[in-house]
Amino acid sequence: MTTTTYLILAGVVLLFVVIFQIAKASEYVSILNGEDKANKQSNRINGFLLLGFMILGFLGVWWCNKELYGSTLFPQGSASVEGEKIDEMFMLTTAVTGLVFIITQFLLFYFAWKYQHKEGRKVFYFPHNNKLELIWTVVPAIFLTVLVVFGLRFWFRITSDAPKEAMTVEIIGKQFGWIMRYPGKDNTFGKTYFKVISDEANNSLGQVWQDNEALKLKADPANYDDVVTTQTMYIVKGRPVKLIIGSRDVIHDVGLNHFRLKMDAVPGIPTTLWFTPKYTTKEMKQRTGNPDFVYEISCDQMCGNGHYSMKGIIEVVTQEEFDAWISKQKPNYYVAFPDKDPSNKAAATDSTANKIAAVN
Repeated sequence: MTTTTYLILAGVVLLFVVIFQIAKASEYVSILNGEDKANKQSNRINGFLLLGFMILGFLGVWWCNKELYGSTLFPQGSASVEGEKIDEMFMLTTAVTGLVFIITQFLLFYFAWKYQHKEGRKVFYFPHNNKLELIWTVVPAIFLTVLVVFGLRFWFRITSDAPKEAMTVEIIGKQFGWIMRYPGKDNTFGKTYFKVISDEANNSLGQVWQDNEALKLKADPANYDDVVTTQTMYIVKGRPVKLIIGSRDVIHDVGLNHFRLKMDAVPGIPTTLWFTPKYTTKEMKQRTGNPDFVYEISCDQMCGNGHYSMKGIIEVVTQEEFDAWISKQKPNYYVAFPDKDPSNKAAATDSTANKIAAVN
């Protein structure tokens, strides 16, 4: 903490001490002067204190915003095209609710000072006022309706059908990590079934590779070229990406703070969203001045004791870099069944040929 912060805290503590002493002095005055005079003085003191509290409160809000805004994600801007609209909606909501907050808090504390008890003043009592009730019912309803419409508009956009050129990535949450799957050259995900999930057999998603008469399953050839990775997702700058989201166990939530998006991961009920990355990870390191910057996938739903550690990473790269990366990835079918991997067979054949050549 800086020296300035310590001085501010000391000032706040001193202010409370002064207020406490004033309150105690007020009690002594009430004993000496009588209850009626004490009440009048107490009203005046409370009125001025509330007015002072309001001023200090507004200054505190301004100071906190000035000091802490730079440590939020807003100065960086949205890292997705669709997230820009989410930021606009957030700023609009903050402006409307912030204005209402300032007005109502000002009136609350100002009235406490303005209408303190005075001799000869009588209370004006009225049981009903149609005009006032209409104003404080209709006006908030209009503003809230506008905000809800904006929110639904953006929500329908990111959950609607993705553009045709969008790449598709499946992301599955589990306690406590993320599993990603990319379709192979056929651009089709193979079928999965929860009863054949087995981490020990390298089948963390339950891909149906073989016939299973007991479960009445037939092998799905579309599974043979699907690539499965964990914790790190690779996507392409400027190319829309559609996420197919699910969970293996409890409810999780895919939180993409830099892209201004999030979506629940629900067991048995796939959810989707899509967005278009604006900056590669390398570009964001330069924009933020942070060489250790990463796009984070957080779990935004309390999901168990290890919830705090459920963090994934998104690497935003160019199309060329993505093509080079995906070409090096081995389909999960060959990870589970290495004896069926053509590259292993070719390596074994070359090894045998080399041994024969050496003998000859």
